[in-house]
Amino acid sequence: MRQAYRILPVYTGDVSGVCSALYELGGMVVMHDPSGCNSTYNTHDEIRWYRQDSLIFLSGLCEPDAVMGNDDKFIQDVVRAANTYHPRFIALCNSPIPYLTGTDFAGICAVLENKTGIPTFYIPTNGMHDYVVGAGLAWEKLAENLFEKSGRDALASPVRKGAGQKPRVNVLGMTPLDFAAKGSCASLKALLTEEGFVVQSVWAMEDTLDTLRKAPSADVNLVISATGLRAAKYMQTRFSIPWVAGLPIGSLKNKVVEALRRSIVTGQSGTAYSQTAHGSDFPSVVVIGEPVAACSLAAVCEGEGETTCVLAATEESEALIREGDRVCRGEEEVENALAALAPHCRRIIADPMYQYVCPDGPSFTAVPHLAFSGRIYRRDFRDFFRKSVL
Repeated sequence: MRQAYRILPVYTGDVSGVCSALYELGGMVVMHDPSGCNSTYNTHDEIRWYRQDSLIFLSGLCEPDAVMGNDDKFIQDVVRAANTYHPRFIALCNSPIPYLTGTDFAGICAVLENKTGIPTFYIPTNGMHDYVVGAGLAWEKLAENLFEKSGRDALASPVRKGAGQKPRVNVLGMTPLDFAAKGSCASLKALLTEEGFVVQSVWAMEDTLDTLRKAPSADVNLVISATGLRAAKYMQTRFSIPWVAGLPIGSLKNKVVEALRRSIVTGQSGTAYSQTAHGSDFPSVVVIGEPVAACSLAAVCEGEGETTCVLAATEESEALIREGDRVCRGEEEVENALAALAPHCRRIIADPMYQYVCPDGPSFTAVPHLAFSGRIYRRDFRDFFRKSVL
């Protein structure tokens, strides 16, 4: 029963992660699905609908078409919408039914690009993973489309920083699913600017597709969420841009800044926080959630003399947690880990929904996470980069 949830919600799905990652870039995202994905996304996972439109469509796949494979209708609908709205690109993503029936998305993308003349790519979701996988795949495929396809490879040999120029940084992993507080993006940009950096691009809030095209000219990438790791690794391989993971918050801020500057010189990638959890077997503080944010909060606590352990609850966490931290998949694993750690722990930091599976004893510090509890605690979303979150 490790896949069953009695109390906790699940994290936002991969399809919603795709939509969130590409929301502001002027493209058109099409979810190939019978029904449900779009309403779930825009009513639970997306807070930008109130102030900004985006071309996000649902194919309305019906049972006969799913069984018989009527791809012509899907193609015609996408072409009609593209000719009406003229998006910068078209991204197709997958729900469980087309995944199970083996829809040929690569072939459909080729047909669509030929018919519309608009760059079209497929993001291989299947509705069975969380938002970290979906958003990560979306930015990885977008990067491949921007920098590798014929006629769009002008930045294959990017211009690097010259003498006397300020270091340039890309921010990777910025979506409301992890940073829902109003002003978070502006606060992070201001912080980095004050520290002497030029923010080359932000993947992908409050920025444009044209700015993202300039990303290969950056000197270093700052990964602020696990969603940005795939794009960071792609740019490291493609353009030799190193990456640093961590949130520049509290006592960790100076370490993140130092790590960015050091990475530019050495070309080495890694996390700005310690590689080892101090006191992970007998922690005084347990942090639960997305790994970059959780490890960054744990590092702040360790700066105050605490011992910590992180329970990373999203996918693709292994490369971002510290030695001694744990990856917990599902409610049962979280409960078992908390039960083992509770005798030594005096404080738990997590989304408010986690308090319902926490053992008695430790105090609870709520840090709402849109990708987990949705909009229930929207009044309590915190700007990590402006105010103390603990």
